[in-house]
Amino acid sequence: MKKDVIVRFAPSPTGYLHIGGARTAIFNWLFAQKTGGKLILRIEDTDAQRSTEESIKGIIEGLNWLGITWDEGPYFQTQFINEHHAAAKKLLDSGHAYKCFCSKEELESKRAAALKQKKDVKYDGACRRLTKDEIAEKEARGLPYTLRMKVPNKEGSVSFEDIVYGKIDHKYQDIEDFVIVRSNGQPLYLLSNTVDDIRDRITHVIRGQDGLSNTHRQILIYQALGAPVPQFAHMSLTLDPKKAKISKRKHGELVAVHFYKEHGFLPWAFLNFLVLLGWATPESREIFSKEELIEAFSLEGIGRANSIFNVNKDDPKYFTDPKAVSINAHYLRTMPVDLIAPFVRTELKKAGIWDPEYDAGKRPWFLDTIELIRSRFHLTTDFATRGRAYFSNDFAIEDRALKKNIVKHPQLEQWLPMLADRLEKIAEFTAPETEAVIREMAQALDVKPGVLINGIRTAVTGQLAGPGIFDILTTIGQRRVVDRLRNAPALFKKHW
Repeated sequence: MKKDVIVRFAPSPTGYLHIGGARTAIFNWLFAQKTGGKLILRIEDTDAQRSTEESIKGIIEGLNWLGITWDEGPYFQTQFINEHHAAAKKLLDSGHAYKCFCSKEELESKRAAALKQKKDVKYDGACRRLTKDEIAEKEARGLPYTLRMKVPNKEGSVSFEDIVYGKIDHKYQDIEDFVIVRSNGQPLYLLSNTVDDIRDRITHVIRGQDGLSNTHRQILIYQALGAPVPQFAHMSLTLDPKKAKISKRKHGELVAVHFYKEHGFLPWAFLNFLVLLGWATPESREIFSKEELIEAFSLEGIGRANSIFNVNKDDPKYFTDPKAVSINAHYLRTMPVDLIAPFVRTELKKAGIWDPEYDAGKRPWFLDTIELIRSRFHLTTDFATRGRAYFSNDFAIEDRALKKNIVKHPQLEQWLPMLADRLEKIAEFTAPETEAVIREMAQALDVKPGVLINGIRTAVTGQLAGPGIFDILTTIGQRRVVDRLRNAPALFKKHW
């Protein structure tokens, strides 16, 4: 009988949700969605010194922003500490684990000796050979001890088929008797994580490649506890352009999901980008709707080669991977405008230039404005920077626009106010009406219309290029256009 798929995302709350964790969550979520299975959110909070409520909140907010949903949880690993201790006792009572009284100093001495003799640096199993009387004597003296897993000392190996990396074998003789409970009674990750996966009936463990080195040891625990072993799929690592693993310590907030939320990325666009880090379809498709991505996703599509995330805090234009920006631009320019509007509204509020009247009317001027200007933008933050002139009279003037459209034509000092007078008299401020007035004035002045049009563009938007000028004028509105043209001589005086 085929088991229902159950997967889990089990982050440690020792910081914000970072790119690597988000990828793991996305792959587990997609697999659950694809198979009709279940995703469990489990917070591994047993590191009391590093786990924080703020980190837990940040992880959940990051998942919610990306649109990742879970079916159970969040559970917290500390809730099940008694189960971890019970499993350790079971392993000890069954002879699969033993008490190790070796001190830290003894272990370091043995390690140094092994290195000097160029031997394998692994525990020599000294306490494995203790008799019951010797154990009782050490306990009577109150000596601290750890619990070590007793690895079979016979020919053979731990073998498993990883969905990504294929068949992997670890010979028993190469695996040391590893610690599963510290001397202070704290179960280690290897034990707690395995016990939690057994309790939650996890069928597939989808995690980063750095977990691959633990898998053979965890399988020994599964087997010793008489539990079914799940299937494993280890995702390739995500590296920076210098081929170093991305990390919170090295890259800071540039690898934090909340950073991209705050800097103009759309949730689905960023998820779409993240899933392409280490996964691909046979045809290397890059743009997916939610339904299309779920349909296309498979664990077999995960590649073995490490992916590159081009974080670059020194890039003056964009701070992150160009592909991420490109994918975001695609969605920003093609999604229904009413779905984009809430994100633009947020950016304008952050910039202090939001006006509630932008939403007035059956077809809000706000939506029309987004539709007009979004074709040149990459991030939602662009609406409050490059698109600022559409929402505020306080906007910057591009140097290129000044040099090309203003400095070369000092006559605009008289022409722009004259044009303001003519535009003010238009009864219906439409694109055809404004075009007719501007072209008539150009003809009367015996000047190319482009001189006036480019001067108007710079005076009204501060930019060298953009949408059609007549659409710009009607969108910005008659009153603001007239005021800006009249104020242009004072604004540009030092440049003529």
